[in-house]
Amino acid sequence: MTKRTSLFLFVVGLLFVAGGMFLQGTQITMAQDDEEPDPLGDPPSFLQSYYEDWVNSPHARFEDDAFQHWNEDGEIPESCATCHSTPGYLDFLGEDGSEVGVVDAPAPLGTVVNCDACHNSSTDELTTISFPSGAEITNLGDSSRCMVCHQGRSSGDNVENAIIEAGLEGEPNTVSEDLGFINIHYYAAAASIYGSEVRGGYEYEGHAYQMRTDHPGVTCAGCHDPHTLALSLDTCVECHEGADSIEAVREIRSVGSLVDYDGDGDIEEGILGELETLEAMLYDAIQLYAANVVGTPIIYSEESYPYFFIDTDGDGEVTEGEAAFPNAYNAFTPALVRATYNFQVSHKDIGGYAHNPDYHIQLMYDSIADLNEQLGEAGIDLSSASRDSFGHFQSSAEAFRHWDEDGEVSASCSRCHTSEGLPFFLEHGVTIAFEPSNSLTCTTCHNSLTELTLYPVMAVEFPSGAELSFGEDSPNNMCLTCHQGRQSGVGIQAAIDRAGVSDDEPSDALRFQNPHYFASGASLFGAQAEGAYQYPDMEYNGVFEHTRQFDECGDCHNVHSAEIQFQECADCHEGVETPEDVAQIRGVIDGERDPVDFDGDGDVEEGIASEVETFYNALREEIFVYAAETIGTPIVNAGGYPYWFIDTNGNGEADPDETNRDNAYNQWTPSLLRAIYNLQFADADAPVGEFSHNAEYMIQVLYDTLLDIGGEEAVADFTRPEVREMEE
Repeated sequence: MTKRTSLFLFVVGLLFVAGGMFLQGTQITMAQDDEEPDPLGDPPSFLQSYYEDWVNSPHARFEDDAFQHWNEDGEIPESCATCHSTPGYLDFLGEDGSEVGVVDAPAPLGTVVNCDACHNSSTDELTTISFPSGAEITNLGDSSRCMVCHQGRSSGDNVENAIIEAGLEGEPNTVSEDLGFINIHYYAAAASIYGSEVRGGYEYEGHAYQMRTDHPGVTCAGCHDPHTLALSLDTCVECHEGADSIEAVREIRSVGSLVDYDGDGDIEEGILGELETLEAMLYDAIQLYAANVVGTPIIYSEESYPYFFIDTDGDGEVTEGEAAFPNAYNAFTPALVRATYNFQVSHKDIGGYAHNPDYHIQLMYDSIADLNEQLGEAGIDLSSASRDSFGHFQSSAEAFRHWDEDGEVSASCSRCHTSEGLPFFLEHGVTIAFEPSNSLTCTTCHNSLTELTLYPVMAVEFPSGAELSFGEDSPNNMCLTCHQGRQSGVGIQAAIDRAGVSDDEPSDALRFQNPHYFASGASLFGAQAEGAYQYPDMEYNGVFEHTRQFDECGDCHNVHSAEIQFQECADCHEGVETPEDVAQIRGVIDGERDPVDFDGDGDVEEGIASEVETFYNALREEIFVYAAETIGTPIVNAGGYPYWFIDTNGNGEADPDETNRDNAYNQWTPSLLRAIYNLQFADADAPVGEFSHNAEYMIQVLYDTLLDIGGEEAVADFTRPEVREMEE
């Protein structure tokens, strides 16, 4: 036992003696003025305040069912004693000398969760918690005391194991008497907080789920008073203005969640509102499935175990006599077990909207989608709903999940693919490996969450070596640190120079070079960034000066969701009413010239995106012809790295047995390397970038590439954009 704990318990003991305190939830009694003075004196005032906080908390609420439920049995069973009595909690910790991590005997009635439970030598040393899934979380500090109990009693693994034991893998709609409702239990806050790391919910195969919440500073004692258990509102208002009441906290909606998850058209409601609607949608899906697929209607009663019952009158509501144990629902299928479990996971964590809303949203959305597969057209409409956040906060995206199996994001990737990588790079000028993170977070870009100031970025070095900036005071320089690509035309030329071969001569020294994705900064700055391969003796447009109001990232994109603010386009471009309409824009530079038919199809009213697409498709086809006829080794393209493969059967299709790394294309010539790099550069800035960030620069690059690999005939019908003079 530590000195601090010993002192605390000694003082607690003094308080017990001096105040006649009873730990059964009764009120403290103090000596009256006419009584004999207590020889120990008055208890320390600070300790008395702790007691008064505790005695009015749920942990001391002796009359609640949480502590009275077993009265008729005469004892609290081992399976419940840990969290429903102090002796059971101490038994679990091994504080009574018994084995650690198990309860060896039933606990006596008549106790609550008192001071002794949390303040003892065992809890001082407790830093690791094992969850029902078997996952262990370490370095928890004081929160470990809370997580012993507030983790639930089941996991998604238990659900899957029950289905396997029933022999119903792959049979989602088979009713089995071996299946029943599985309950996570109440207030499983820790299971929510740690999300997919502890698999508290049932996670559907093929989907990625949010790990530990990215909510800054979320720990048990960081958000709750450890004695009253009340929410510490002072913590909330540090970042959320006006969140000075429980009602206000429930209305919080962060800028990282500007997505209509429940599909009701409202993205200004608190995130709790999104969860509540999704929960209602899931319950509707459960009832539809039970009635239409299983054939036995179902109802839910949150107050009555085992919660799900047969809807005997089929009215969809809990009516008298239905929420009784003999009427427990008895027609469970694997699909229904999964969905009802996830419903309870979210319903029983009343703080899920703060603990880890993304995880709850994903669980409920996937549960609805799974039931919809069984229901067909009778299912719940999810067409307007969203499973994930967008862009920088999309926790299920490959951009953040790619390294999960490795357990580490390499130093070459961590700057842009972890929440901690960019701040580290900006401070130290180098990158190191980090553990995978859910996505980016507020602290990725903001060095203060109260002032919401950004890390200062004066200028950014691009892969070509160019140092570029929107201006020293521009916050959009932050965007350029990642949205610049990882390769440049300079690097391509250097690789060709090292190979030392002629344009059409294959070389083992050459290989595919990937510009990487969303290199919008390189596109925007054009020739200044030299993100594309720029042919010698040719001139190219520099930075695209759209208008003075729309020259930087944040002018056109929501910097948090990365979505296009298409409504802003309508100020100048008539007819833009949806994001898709942006692709139909055809700009006229300064009103000083007529639109040019760059692709030669006779249409000067089509969107500039269509002009770029024609060049892109022409170059793609020319690459296939060049590889087959000039090199003699046909090539195909597919989505997986390294994207370009040998077309072994020459059918022009990427067949499954061809798209593997062992069959990666290996007959690279300088001409092919330049062509595919530039094609990939244009493709990587899609779906909206290549035509809006710097369309005419992109057309210049594609035109010159076509000319290089296909000759004059390849560009006979095309027109190369004139080079614009840069404004001073």
